[in-house]
Amino acid sequence: MENDRPEPLILTIFGASGDLARRKLIPAIFDLYKRNFLPDRFVVLGVSRSKLSDDDFRQKVFLNSEFISLAEEDANLVEEFTQRLFYQPIDTNSIDDYSLVKDRLEQLEKEFNTGGNTIFYLSTPPLLYEKIPKFLAQHGLNKKEDCYRRLVIEKPFGYDLESAKQLNASLKEYFDEESLYRIDHYLGKETVQNLLVTRFANGVFEPLWNRNYIHHVEITNAENIGVGSRGGYYDQSGALRDMLQNHLMQVVAHVAMEPPIAPDANSIRKEKTKLFESLRPIANGDILKNAIRGQYTRSQVNGQIVQGYREEEGVPHDSKTETYAAVKFFIDNWRWSGVPFYARTGKRLPTKVTEVTITFKKPPHTLFRRQSEMFENDFNQMVIRIQPDEGLMLNFGMKIPGEGFRVKNVGMDFHYSDLSENDVPEAYERLLLDCMRGDATLYAHGDSVEYSWEFVEPILDAWKNDPTIPVYGYPAGTWGPDVADNLIEEDELSWRNPCRRLTDDTSYCEL
Repeated sequence: MENDRPEPLILTIFGASGDLARRKLIPAIFDLYKRNFLPDRFVVLGVSRSKLSDDDFRQKVFLNSEFISLAEEDANLVEEFTQRLFYQPIDTNSIDDYSLVKDRLEQLEKEFNTGGNTIFYLSTPPLLYEKIPKFLAQHGLNKKEDCYRRLVIEKPFGYDLESAKQLNASLKEYFDEESLYRIDHYLGKETVQNLLVTRFANGVFEPLWNRNYIHHVEITNAENIGVGSRGGYYDQSGALRDMLQNHLMQVVAHVAMEPPIAPDANSIRKEKTKLFESLRPIANGDILKNAIRGQYTRSQVNGQIVQGYREEEGVPHDSKTETYAAVKFFIDNWRWSGVPFYARTGKRLPTKVTEVTITFKKPPHTLFRRQSEMFENDFNQMVIRIQPDEGLMLNFGMKIPGEGFRVKNVGMDFHYSDLSENDVPEAYERLLLDCMRGDATLYAHGDSVEYSWEFVEPILDAWKNDPTIPVYGYPAGTWGPDVADNLIEEDELSWRNPCRRLTDDTSYCEL
């Protein structure tokens, strides 16, 4: 992040007393502040239903927050930042209360000379995504001459295609598309951004990134936790909506998009939208074999009994909501014709990991296979680890020292942690700063959101309406239903296992 400071502004956070603001937003803003990335004339205005004073708000989200360690911070710096935090309680469902927000913004604009620049961040339930922009507009807060007004919204961007279109249409009544920032924290991760650099800045990879050399592509997102206390909410969503439709499809776009004409927001977002347009719809008759859903069941993990999904708090005993989803699909364009893509996501898997695996085609003649029992296969792989232990590995065959041509697969790897001299920002830090600078490159465009929903909706409809499509159980702590292995119908290959087991109770994820 280059130290070109944004213009003066007020960051107005709706839902500022909630969990996201305390866990992510305020810590990210403070980190940007202490590293001198924010303008001198900068203010945070928290807005929520909780009856708090300015001092109460400062204590709750900053001074006494369990998510920020202030013990070793400079006392003057902490005091300076504290005095930039303000709070305005309102009833977010009452249009009249937004006059209080307007008055407070005008007061802070004069006091800190921010010039009217304002970002409205909706850290609220999705039910307010249409209401808050409407009420802001009715008080004239959505637009102002000689300054900017921007709106940031968190996922989910709709519940299905219809609601996503309705949300987009509603938002565009009050804010231009250029002023809308749909935040997906996955796009703030360095390794997701580095996909574009890996592809387009390296002559060794760019010529190979197509159907002529790539055999198939895998995207894996695994979590080792269950739904916990979010069972009631999660049961209305499921793995396909919660992760694959948004986070993983954005990763797919970075892996598969065409090169943009320039590394700017408009060029990159245009290519991503074109990629989403090229997704081949999964026909009704193919959903059973190309889309797998599963639920974790009671099992013993690391010596402890883990309850199944239907035993979790708030989950109906007969729920069919998937905690695991795996999909095989194709991209119908010149670059990717015939190359299968595989994406999977799940809860209560063996570990927490997100990665992309590019499997290259075999050489035309498997010259050394007979001489090497250790040569597991003839496919080279590139593994791009998004989290944790972010990095990149290239897997290829090497001759074992000694007689003959005995070949072993080895890995040449790079870890972001090795760049100790560089400051790697957290995802929310990068995304917040980009929004302040007016850079929407890492934010989702409305059209791409709709195309993504258009792709997954036939699967969701089939799972909802066709009782013959099973929900496969998988023991907690495993890699999902066994039947998901049948998705990858490639010779000698299956899903890459990101982890090796060290003992009966522990495993280690390595590139």
